[in-house]
Amino acid sequence: MHDPELGDGDNDGAPPIRDPNARPECFKSTIQECLFVISVTMAVAMTAFLIGSTTVMSSFAGRDLHMTTAEITWMNAAPSLSSGALLLFFGSIADLFGRKSMFIGSMLLFSIFCLGAGFSRSGLTLDILNGVLGIWSASAVPPAQGMLGVIYEKPSPRKNKAFGCFSAGNPLGFVFGSIFSGLATQLFSWRASFWLLAIVYLVVTIVAIFTVPNDKTVKVEWSQETVKRLDLPGTAMTILGIGLFCAALSLGGDAPQGWKTPYVLVFLILGIALIVLFVIWEIKYPYAMIDMKIWKDRDFSLLLAIQSFGFIGFPVLSFWLALYFQTVLGYSALMTGVHMLPMVTMGLLANLVAALILHKVSNKLLMGIGALAYVISFVLAAVQRNGDSYWAFSFPALCLCVVGADLQFNVANMYVLSSMPPSKQSIAGSLFQTLTRLCSAVGYGIATAIFNGVQSSPARSGYYANNAVEPYAATFWFSAGAAALGVLFVPWLKIGTQGHQGDKGRLTEKEDEREKVDDIVDVSGVGEKSGEKDDSGPKGDAAGTLKDKDIEASV
Repeated sequence: MHDPELGDGDNDGAPPIRDPNARPECFKSTIQECLFVISVTMAVAMTAFLIGSTTVMSSFAGRDLHMTTAEITWMNAAPSLSSGALLLFFGSIADLFGRKSMFIGSMLLFSIFCLGAGFSRSGLTLDILNGVLGIWSASAVPPAQGMLGVIYEKPSPRKNKAFGCFSAGNPLGFVFGSIFSGLATQLFSWRASFWLLAIVYLVVTIVAIFTVPNDKTVKVEWSQETVKRLDLPGTAMTILGIGLFCAALSLGGDAPQGWKTPYVLVFLILGIALIVLFVIWEIKYPYAMIDMKIWKDRDFSLLLAIQSFGFIGFPVLSFWLALYFQTVLGYSALMTGVHMLPMVTMGLLANLVAALILHKVSNKLLMGIGALAYVISFVLAAVQRNGDSYWAFSFPALCLCVVGADLQFNVANMYVLSSMPPSKQSIAGSLFQTLTRLCSAVGYGIATAIFNGVQSSPARSGYYANNAVEPYAATFWFSAGAAALGVLFVPWLKIGTQGHQGDKGRLTEKEDEREKVDDIVDVSGVGEKSGEKDDSGPKGDAAGTLKDKDIEASV
């Protein structure tokens, strides 16, 4: 009998081809599949959930623990920094040693340390524990994204829907974190926000235990070769380089001599030097975490560049707008969460639309819409002044910001994972998540420096004269400038639709192109094999050039 989930077999008795849009065989029911997708979505939402929670209650924790502006900022930046610096390393661990146990263990540890963060007695302790929570987030995301990429290996509308839900984790995690934290802080205290997070992720851990399919990843044993493949020197350079760079950006405004303070300059120079050294190391090292050849893929590089420029401003807008609501307008934690609520509705709608149209509408157009939405959002937030209407400025800014994030996240995420083989799905997801989280950390650092600088020297004349919104607006203008750079790259994209019927994925397309090139080269060499004279002139050179260029373009 014909199985509707299988394609028709060939007439020669070959086994039928499974429909890529059917429910994966590893799931016993649709309910299990849905719960699994929710579990991995909550994994990618860890950092965003945490940052959303701390954003809403940051001023209350700051007053209670007598924290400086830099300490309050680091409470939000630390998770992005620690997770961004370690994602690639944990991606390698997941690909080499298995994903399921790492995924479940990470979420359990996240829950435990959230419980501990709620008992913090100083700002420094809270910042450190938030950084540790970022580590567990970093160890949960690669196996989550790796499992999703392997289970939904072939492009299809079903894969688009699963990844649409997954992509909602980052933006919606922030918003739900804001609302839950606002409610908990209003009813109890800011400490209850962390305890609520602990409960939520304990429940998610239990759900994951029963719904995550068995891990069929080929695991390796510890050996000298395995240690080399972990690329420990590269990991150390990313952690130190990015950490020092972001620390310099955040501390520059509060340092005794400002940016001229010796340790700020040392941090900045060493950070940049280590980041540059990391890139050189990855090019030369045979066991590099990132195969730098992948950047030769034009659309791959452009998508990540556009996504990165936009995402620099997304957390900046969310954090400083929420802080503006609390410190300038005097909103409670709950009211702050309510005013951030438009991000939830628009985020759900944007992800739903993206999941339904990725295989029908040009993804270049979607990236362009997302980039413009970012710019308009940040400009609207920047031009408002204290006393202006929330509905005229903040409301549309919050809505458009999520549209930009969700559209770009869906397109770029699908492309990145379809560009890497199943054995590299975790590292592929880690690369994408690393860039977004490091952009968040860098954005926080630069915005903090701008905020402190403007706050210390307010304008006495002009548009923002004697207006409390001025330092907040300055961070929004910075976000708008970064997003505008992303818009400039959109016209150079060549990406069409993804997940449409017949879409084999970027990796398969590249392999097909290689085979075609090989066939052309074989044909060009037939004369030589048959004993005919081969003038190593234009014809031979053309064949060689064709092969070199095609292979380089397809890498």
